[in-house]
Amino acid sequence: MKQQKLKRFFIIMISLIAISGCGKKDYQPVAVKEKTDKCEICHMAVKNNQFPVELILENGKSMVFDDIGCMYKWMKENKDKKISNSYVKDYYSKEWIDMEKATFVYDKAIKTPMAYNVISFSDKKAAQKFVSAHGGHLLSYEKLQQHSWERNEEMVKKMRKMKKMKMDGGKDKMQMEGSKRHQ
Repeated sequence: MKQQKLKRFFIIMISLIAISGCGKKDYQPVAVKEKTDKCEICHMAVKNNQFPVELILENGKSMVFDDIGCMYKWMKENKDKKISNSYVKDYYSKEWIDMEKATFVYDKAIKTPMAYNVISFSDKKAAQKFVSAHGGHLLSYEKLQQHSWERNEEMVKKMRKMKKMKMDGGKDKMQMEGSKRHQ
């Protein structure tokens, strides 16, 4: 009798341990470190603003992206990786939110770091208010999964041109200062 109770106790304990290890882990996002964090896809610096995205794999590895489109590109290239959690930043508060609970807005005119033109909101009303004021289309998490993740190439060209102008402007200024010293 004692052996049966003891046997039953061990079976229940082993079952509880096995069940507790099978659940989705509740990993939380970490703060963006602007000096060291680089996007897993484009290798650009990740700013601590409203655009970063964070994925946490089942093994606990955390990865950051500078644009939600980069994250989807990574997911497409790494279908074998198991994702535990994903987080986006609210466009207004810049606070991390569970990606599955967010509402998204897409519009070609929305400027994002890599020109995928999607922003996220923790509140559907805030997203609707943004659309009313600026245009765009609301996307739920489910609709976001079917979104065509194409970069806005026109915006990319403009961004490259602006970056080149900034870089050339700095060189011109340095050249002008250098030539003044030699006069």
